Amino acid sequence: MIIDTLDNLGKYTALNPLFADVVEFLKTHDLQTMEAGKYPIKDKDLFLNLTVAKGRAREAATLETHIDMIDIQIPLSCNETFGYTPLGDLPEFEYNAEKDITKYGTTMAQTYVTLKPCQMAIFFPQDGHAPCISENEEIKKAIFKVKVK
Repeated sequence: MIIDTLDNLGKYTALNPLFADVVEFLKTHDLQTMEAGKYPIKDKDLFLNLTVAKGRAREAATLETHIDMIDIQIPLSCNETFGYTPLGDLPEFEYNAEKDITKYGTTMAQTYVTLKPCQMAIFFPQDGHAPCISENEEIKKAIFKVKVK
């Protein structure tokens, strides 16, 4: 897991060649003014889900992991808290290959971090994360889905 400001995303391009495409997309698009929806960038290897999610309490947030995709999650409208637990500390749960997700039921995260708008969290396959924790009813956020390379 990486927590940083969005301005520093370019420093991480060595971790995955598609990160450079995310940086370029951000230079030419204003996430604040874009409509919610799915935006393909590089076919199935890189796309943006721009969404308005419901805020939830820590107890209602579900830990998840992905095998094929990295998440770059960016809160846009308000602070968002993310739960975190390393994959090695999570119990066995069924993986949904079609949706590339494992959800860990009522398992609570080990730790939490709160991001301000335009900060980012990068979650790799080894990072269990519980998004959308907020006192706000809704969170406008960007989720870049990046194919593991």
